[in-house]
Amino acid sequence: MPELPEVETVLRGLKKRVLGRRISRVEVSHPQVIVGSPDDFTESVRGREIRRGTRKGKAIALELGPLPDHRAQARRSGRSGQSGGDSDGRRYLLVRLGMTGQFTVNPSGAPVEPHTHVRFALDDGREEIRYRDPRRFGRLRCCTAEELDEIFAELGPDAPEISGQQFMAALRGRRGAIKSWLMNQRVLAGLGNIYADEALFAARIHPLASAGGISAKAAGRLMRAVKNVLRRAVELQGTSFSDYIDIEGRPGNFLPRLKVYQRTDEPCRRCKRPIQRLVIGGRSSHFCPQCQRVESRESKVES
Repeated sequence: MPELPEVETVLRGLKKRVLGRRISRVEVSHPQVIVGSPDDFTESVRGREIRRGTRKGKAIALELGPLPDHRAQARRSGRSGQSGGDSDGRRYLLVRLGMTGQFTVNPSGAPVEPHTHVRFALDDGREEIRYRDPRRFGRLRCCTAEELDEIFAELGPDAPEISGQQFMAALRGRRGAIKSWLMNQRVLAGLGNIYADEALFAARIHPLASAGGISAKAAGRLMRAVKNVLRRAVELQGTSFSDYIDIEGRPGNFLPRLKVYQRTDEPCRRCKRPIQRLVIGGRSSHFCPQCQRVESRESKVES
């Protein structure tokens, strides 16, 4: 499942390839991946210039410029498209890749792979952005700036940007496993199974440790580990197992650097003890029983 490093890699690729280009045509072949009416989505996106790109957690937002004057006038007079005004000019293409979503830039004449659900023709039609998603858990949406602000406000701080004060405050009084806390997007935006496991290993914290019960010292180690693991994964364009690719169709390069994730029974890279697997909240967790022990003596995060 694409997490923050993979999504950031896709966003950086889009910034290099599509900013300043206009979406000339939109083709939706599977409406399930569109939030709202596919016809309204198509009409709202078509004709707009891609101005800039941003991200929070695992969500990408591409800012789209105003519609051409004749289309904006037609929409205001009620002759086409989505209900509601378009007076501010701005719209945002919000992309959530889900588990198997891929966002790539392709020559328009290139063969279209199965499970390609949305195609955005660019400029003169020689290239297009394609959204492919075998499991169809990802979603695309065209929204206003106000709607985007509301969506982003539901997410916790972006993991690479969270401050020590925010991190400690979010931990206080939290019950349940620290692994589940790390993956709660309303608390900390961007981590999933892969990088939560890797950060916990780097911080030497057991995934079943109580979120509100770890020491202040351990919490500091964990915050630093989260940021370091994500930074390194972004530098290496993310992790690929089966579905994730960047916008050029290339896999990520972080897989050989994984210390625990999906390495069950393989030797720990620190102590050589076998990596173990357990299930927390229905998700697999991987850890070293020697390096990641539940702490018992350090002072806890103040409640």
